[in-house]
Amino acid sequence: MQDILVLYYSQHGATRELARLIARGIDSIDGCRARLRTVPKVSTVCEATEPAVPDSGAPYVERQDLVECIGLALGSPTRFGNMAAAVKYFLDGTSGEWMAGALSGKPACVFTCSGSMHGGQESTLLSMMLPLIHHGMLIIGLPYTEPALSHTQSGGTPYGVSHVAGLKNEKPISDDEKTLAIAQGKRLAEAAKKLAQEPFR
Repeated sequence: MQDILVLYYSQHGATRELARLIARGIDSIDGCRARLRTVPKVSTVCEATEPAVPDSGAPYVERQDLVECIGLALGSPTRFGNMAAAVKYFLDGTSGEWMAGALSGKPACVFTCSGSMHGGQESTLLSMMLPLIHHGMLIIGLPYTEPALSHTQSGGTPYGVSHVAGLKNEKPISDDEKTLAIAQGKRLAEAAKKLAQEPFR
């Protein structure tokens, strides 16, 4: 079994649910399994700290998770058209892995949730791609060969799966969004499996 890291930050649960659906797609591919991880919240108060182990959900990510994975799905809620500070803070601390080429040649995909349809989903997805490209990762998108991408009335982009959660997080993930999240996990796992057999550096 080879692990694919599904790394996300979720404040109200919608991004976590997308992560679980992507993980389901990964787990459906023989020889692959999802490793769900999260990042701690960033505080503006210097003395504030998060518990060593989250109260619920996935464990916090460790540097070794990046080294051991054969692929990465990175997710964040949309914050003013950009990734959340907690995700950016974690990525800013990965220069050691960048220098070692720990992620180079591995495939990656991105996913997000926003409160409104025009909340900046696509710019958030693009912002998450940039550090992954600097790491030498190969970006896996969602092609229009996925029928749900053409008729979704809520989230879903060719840059990566997305979900419109509503301003009060009241909207459940739609059937199209679920279909696209599982499909994205499958595509990532299939690409990672092939690249692990014949590495691309």
